[in-house]
Amino acid sequence: MKIRPATSADATAITAIYNDLVETSTAVWKTKLFTVEDRIAWIKERNEGGCPVLIAELPDGTVAGFATYGPWRAGDGYCHTVEHTVHVEASHRGQGIGKQLLTALIDYAKGTDLHVLIAGIEAENQASIKLHAKLGFIECGTMHQVGTKFGRWLDLTIMQLTLD
Repeated sequence: MKIRPATSADATAITAIYNDLVETSTAVWKTKLFTVEDRIAWIKERNEGGCPVLIAELPDGTVAGFATYGPWRAGDGYCHTVEHTVHVEASHRGQGIGKQLLTALIDYAKGTDLHVLIAGIEAENQASIKLHAKLGFIECGTMHQVGTKFGRWLDLTIMQLTLD
């Protein structure tokens, strides 16, 4: 497997991975499905904004997951802090792909002027919380009932990694 920057040719796979999460999980709190055109524009916007979109490509060319980061909050004082996301296609979870993507994203961020990576994780997603902890993220706290999906309130655990 290799980790590489995403191109517009990867938008179909990224869209499928993300839309599956929209429809089936609380890993993302969106309810609107995205189109391939949405994801092409999103990849371009991220790249133009200095934010990478990385993909995990299997030897057969299959895109198994993606990772990115973007602005955490508006305001000049937050310019050295970003929030990231890592998503792996359902049939490839539990194989270390998320860890490889997140490690590559951390390494990329360390080569910039960023100071902190933020993770917002649905509080029941213990696999993600454990992965982040293994890579040095510390838990900052849990915000209770700040989101809703599938007719229930969701808690958000915030974790951070200081890069330097």
